[in-house]
Order: sequence, then C-alpha cells, then structure tokens
Amino acid sequence: MQSTEKTTIKHALNEREGFHVWWRLMRPHTLTASFVPVFVGTMIAFNEGAINWLLFSAMLIASLLIQAATNMFNEYYDFVRGLDNDNSVGIGGTIVRDGIAPKKIRNLAFIFYGISILIGVYICIASSWWIAVIGLICMAFGYLYTGGPIPISYTPFGELFSGVLMGMVIIGITYFIQTGTVSLSMIWISIPITILIGNINFSNNIRDRDGDKLGGRKTIAVLIGREKSITLLATLMLVAYGVTALLLITGILPLWSLLTFLSGLKAREAIRKFRGKQTAIEMMPAMAATAKTNTIYGFLLGISLLLAELI
Repeated sequence: MQSTEKTTIKHALNEREGFHVWWRLMRPHTLTASFVPVFVGTMIAFNEGAINWLLFSAMLIASLLIQAATNMFNEYYDFVRGLDNDNSVGIGGTIVRDGIAPKKIRNLAFIFYGISILIGVYICIASSWWIAVIGLICMAFGYLYTGGPIPISYTPFGELFSGVLMGMVIIGITYFIQTGTVSLSMIWISIPITILIGNINFSNNIRDRDGDKLGGRKTIAVLIGREKSITLLATLMLVAYGVTALLLITGILPLWSLLTFLSGLKAREAIRKFRGKQTAIEMMPAMAATAKTNTIYGFLLGISLLLAELI
C-alpha cells in the first residue's frame, strides 16, 4: 500500500528518475530567489555607472550554490526530524521517495558551501574582506534555518530571515562589490524584493501548515491559521507594490519601473489559487505563482534600471 501511495505522489508531481532526482533536490523553482537579488543589485550599480560582469557572474554562482545547499539541508533535517514522508509535497523527495542516503544529501550541501567559499575568496580579493564576514553569516543562517537545536523554520521568523538575508542583504552585497559603497536608494529599492522573497517562504508555510503543525513548528501560518495567512500574504504583496509606487513618485526608481506592476497579475493569481484550497498538493500552483511573482517583478525591475541607463 505504501509503495502504491509513493508511486501516486511521484506521478502527480511528475517526478522522474536519473538527473531529475538531483535537479529536484535543489528545488529549482526557488532558485530565482537567488538570481533576482543579484540581478537587481547589479542593475542598480549599472544605473550608477559601475559594473564588472565577472564579479556579477561569481556572485550569481555563489548565491545559487548557497541557496541550493540550504534547500539540501532543509531536505536532510526535515527527514531526520520526521517531518517529511512519502506523501510530502514541495520537497525534492530525494530521500523519502528516491531512496538516496540522507548523509549523501548533507555532504553534498557542505560541498556546495565549500565551492561557494572558494568563489567568495575571489569576490573578497576583488572588493573587500568584509564580504567574507557577511557571507559566512548568511551561510550560517542558511544552515540554521533547519539545522541546529532550534531551527529558524520552526519559529515565526522564517519569512523575516529569508526575506532580509536573501533580499536586502544579497542586493546590498552585490551592489557593494560593484561600487564599493552602500546607498540609501539601494536600500529602498531592495524593500519590495525583500517582501516578495519572504512571501515565497510564507506561501510554502501556508501550503505546509497542517504537516508543520503536526511536526511542532510554530510558523506564522500555524499560529494565525490558513485563511488569515492568505489575507496577510495578499496584504504584503500590496505593501510591496505600494512601496514601488512610492519609489516611482519620489524619483528613486525611473519611470520605466512601471513595468514591475505587470507582475501584479501573477500576484493576484497566487492569492486566487490559495483561496478555498485545503490540501498541500492543491496549493502547489499558488505557491509556484508566488515564486513567479518575485521572478517577474525582479526581472522587470532589473530591466527597467537597465533601460533607464541605456535610453
């Protein structure tokens, strides 16, 4: 019976064998949360006349590796703590459905961290060794999100940490290695991205609320309930677009950044697809739409800054 259920879930999630096993492990739908901040931070710097494409590439690869490693730690520790099973969705399923040894997943995550550190050394040599301090702190929080005695993912602060560290901090680092400074305008521009990245984590927790509650997690979704969480998610999206409007009015963002509001269609779709859904697998499209909202918004924001500089 258990084998049949496992097969059914794999089929429903379109999980295939071979390379796809390892691709799923990195949770590719979340990796744009690493690409967007690096892209936006670089475009803010470019808008101010500074850009080094080699540093951009190095920062992008390092960020993707750290994000993928964090996802692997998540896979490993959720399994170790008994939170994941054959029917869990939103995970790679590499351990519970594909039978890969848990320690192999954990060790691969450490290898990814190691490679990102080597890339980080180059970034520090080209910019500042303070980047090493900030980078190591980010990596530590990536590990502590599901690792350590009190995982961040078991508290109501997961969205805050993921949004700030992957949004504002990564944008700030990317901007700094290009310009050698940090500006107030860069901080303001990073706020909507910070909110939208936090929303990816929030939507994940809304989807997983029932399982998280049984597993002892105290996420926002667990504490206030699914319907109130969906309303809060919608409110946060409105705040992100409200801040964007304010940045346009004050001239911090160029007129081209009106393009970012096109992503609002995907944000609306995410909320609509959450409403009335009860099971985790039913909410998968809503979670995907939330992640795509950040992707589309970030891409259009970066392009708008590029256009403002070129035209």
